[in-house]
Amino acid sequence: MTKAVIINGTNSRNSRVTAIHEKVENYLKAQGIAVHTNYVHELPAEDLIKANFASEAIVSENKQVEEADIIVLLTPIYKASYTGILKTYLDLLPQKALLGKTILPIAVGGSIGHLLALEYALKPVLAVLGATTIAHSVYIVDKQIIRLEDGSFAIEEEAINRLEVELKQFQQIVSI
Repeated sequence: MTKAVIINGTNSRNSRVTAIHEKVENYLKAQGIAVHTNYVHELPAEDLIKANFASEAIVSENKQVEEADIIVLLTPIYKASYTGILKTYLDLLPQKALLGKTILPIAVGGSIGHLLALEYALKPVLAVLGATTIAHSVYIVDKQIIRLEDGSFAIEEEAINRLEVELKQFQQIVSI
């Protein structure tokens, strides 16, 4: 069975990024893919900050990545880059942890002006980690994700359509 790991680099489960996360997770599960989620902000902060490679939580998450075929990285864009939370975890992955994996980077940012943050900030790090199959990035402007009164989110149709197009192309790369 194909296995995916979603690495969520936001600082809260109550984030617009989570709305996109849920869409991606539901899509993958509908394709019969086993999905594991790593909410990086829920890993022990001391282990992340002190680069504790021996941490049980870090070892466990790295094992999930090792066993995965697909890695989806989700991040908000802050100050024209992906989050520091995500970077602290990526720093704890083994040198070639992404070798042989198919990678899908997705970001939510405040303006279209940060569209290339994934291309120039995140993708080079993924390449250093061994990633050779990186799908087209998906960038969604945060105003396209509306927080509803009940705390849930609605995603504008244009953003959903772009996400679905990339997920379908990603599916062809992975041969699901």
